[in-house]
Amino acid sequence: MITTADLDEYLTEVREQVCRHCIERPPGGPPCGPLGKACAIELHLAELIDICHRVDSQRIDPYVDHFHDEICTVCANRPTPQCPCALSYLIPLAISAIETVDLRRAERAAVSRQRPR
Repeated sequence: MITTADLDEYLTEVREQVCRHCIERPPGGPPCGPLGKACAIELHLAELIDICHRVDSQRIDPYVDHFHDEICTVCANRPTPQCPCALSYLIPLAISAIETVDLRRAERAAVSRQRPR
């Protein structure tokens, strides 16, 4: 189960690595939701993190396939003009951002285990 604090750390990294490349980002975003732009990252971050944690591939295709099968099929934006969303082309950057957080967490855990008690 991903906690709110976990989501916040991932979202911060995604906004740093991904959102600045989004051509659909409204002025003043992110966050984009309050500005009237339904963002797939903001709407489906927990699911995207879960996909990244389950899929292990050097290729992007398996991630994209899971994204389309598990997120796109239930996305509220699907029947709107906001589909396809920016995440379709930004998914490699989103995966990289999630992996950055995972690596940082693993490093913190390793340091924590090395400290004498």
